[in-house]
Amino acid sequence: MTEQVLITTIDSRGVARLTLNRPDVRNAFNEEMIHQICDAVGRFNNDPNVRAVVMTGAGGAFSAGADLNMMQQAASYSPAENKDDARRLAHMLQAIYHSPKPTVALVNGPAMGGGLGLVAACDIAIGAEEAFFALTEVRLGLIPAVISPFVVHAIGMRQARRYFLTGERFDAGAAEAMGLLHMRAPAADLGDALEAVLANLLKGAPEAQFEAKELIRRVKYEHINENLLNDVAERIARRRASAEGKEGVAAFLEKRSPAWRDN
Repeated sequence: MTEQVLITTIDSRGVARLTLNRPDVRNAFNEEMIHQICDAVGRFNNDPNVRAVVMTGAGGAFSAGADLNMMQQAASYSPAENKDDARRLAHMLQAIYHSPKPTVALVNGPAMGGGLGLVAACDIAIGAEEAFFALTEVRLGLIPAVISPFVVHAIGMRQARRYFLTGERFDAGAAEAMGLLHMRAPAADLGDALEAVLANLLKGAPEAQFEAKELIRRVKYEHINENLLNDVAERIARRRASAEGKEGVAAFLEKRSPAWRDN
């Protein structure tokens, strides 16, 4: 029987959930899981009925990162094969990072290496108080190369210089302080914390949320100059003239819920 390495569901609100399902190896990534995550995220990204995507792990861990058996096998690959293997993980993280939908990591337990990269690639991260984190690649003679763009964006260069080099564990409190997690709660209360976040996400207009994500990427590394000011002015002008923008303002003035909250 083929191992069901990923469980996917979509509820009546349009909240899609991806559950990494290899609890016997702490939800470590293998090639099949990476492939299935890419496929599922691609489908959800293109499904107008999906409003948000939640990622979590089965059992007591979020993800231990790359499967050690897969890593051992990769040691015998040619340079081209090794690069292709790494690119598959990169494409998975990129699909999540660039998703037009809000993405939420529900970190129910330890997140190590690539698992920590998956947390960093999501828009919002909620962690269990009991969870811990580590980037242990240097202790294996490796580096956290593929996940580094997402992790450095999430925690900043200064924190990355410490944890990339030491490989030490840090707890949920430290993860929240450095920006990897947005909030934390006891494991028993994670469901309530998630529902509070989803309630706020579902109040937003879907296309506006996508464009808000694009706006962040546009302005983060730009100098404040006339080109940037013209660009952001054009963006809000388009939003004001959009169907969502008109409906949202009308609903506010008429003291009613906008159409996207009536679905």
